Amino acid sequence: MGNVYGYVRVSTKEQNEDRQMIALAEMDVPRENIYIDKISGKDFNRPQYKKLIKKIKAGDLVYIKSIDRLGRNYDEVMEQWRVITKEKGADLAVIDMPLLDTRREKNLLGTFISDLVLALLSYVAENERGTIRKRQAEGIAAAKERGVRFGRPPKSLPENFYEVYKRWDAGMLTNEAAAKECGMPTTSFRYRAAEYKNG
Repeated sequence: MGNVYGYVRVSTKEQNEDRQMIALAEMDVPRENIYIDKISGKDFNRPQYKKLIKKIKAGDLVYIKSIDRLGRNYDEVMEQWRVITKEKGADLAVIDMPLLDTRREKNLLGTFISDLVLALLSYVAENERGTIRKRQAEGIAAAKERGVRFGRPPKSLPENFYEVYKRWDAGMLTNEAAAKECGMPTTSFRYRAAEYKNG
């Protein structure tokens, strides 16, 4: 029997990893063998995950709470599953999905069932994320049509803006000089001047 490891990922530093840590503790994963990344899953530039992959060897066991801890899309999940189980020769167990446990059956049928369930779950998860993104985009578009504005409201223009703008527009002031008179960064002045010109 090899070593037992756990991997935890939360998407931001503000998110709490307690739920995943409790699940790993229930599986008797030693605390010192748990690798935690607080970083987005959009890519695999994860320092702790990379350390874990370097550390594991044939006969070891890696626990994760759910399959989406491995990646955010079908290809990533399948690739990381392959790296851990085929390249490194370690076992992988997904706590939330007992069918995804490479220790279950080492025969051809067991491997086939595990790979099939993994492919299906990864596909469903990616589809669901696509649906959520589509709903969000549709919601934002509908809100914009209703006149909802996103982002910070623009700062009010300084009192002397119109007078400075007229001199700038007539070529009497440079961008830098006009911005300085208005107490604004040059890029902000140019942007607000263009906005003003276009009504």
